[in-house]
Parts: sequence; structure tokens; C-alpha cells
Amino acid sequence: MLKVTLRKSTIKSTKSQRETVRGLGLTKLNSSRVLKDTPEIRGMVGKVSHLVEWEEVAD
Repeated sequence: MLKVTLRKSTIKSTKSQRETVRGLGLTKLNSSRVLKDTPEIRGMVGKVSHLVEWEEVAD
């Protein structure tokens, strides 16, 4: 499982990056979600890694 937290604003990011953050379920600054650790989620986190922090958590 991955805990993903939005740490920076998406104001000056591209539309694609904003949609990726939204797809991760993050809406406001400092909001967090615990998501399954899949290659798709890892790819999304990698795409917006400059905006989010993530950590692995136990089930």
C-alpha cells in the first residue's frame, strides 16, 4: 500500500498533471490517500512526483 500526500499546489502545473493528481483522489493541499501499490499507481505518482510525497505503509 502507498500513502500519497499532495504537498504542492497544482496551479501552475499542466492540465495532464492536474488530471493525474485528481485521478489519485487528491483534491486539497495536504490531503492524503492510501492506494494499492500497482504499476499504474506508481506511474501516476512518478508523473507528479514534484507535487506529492509518498511512503509505503503496511496493509
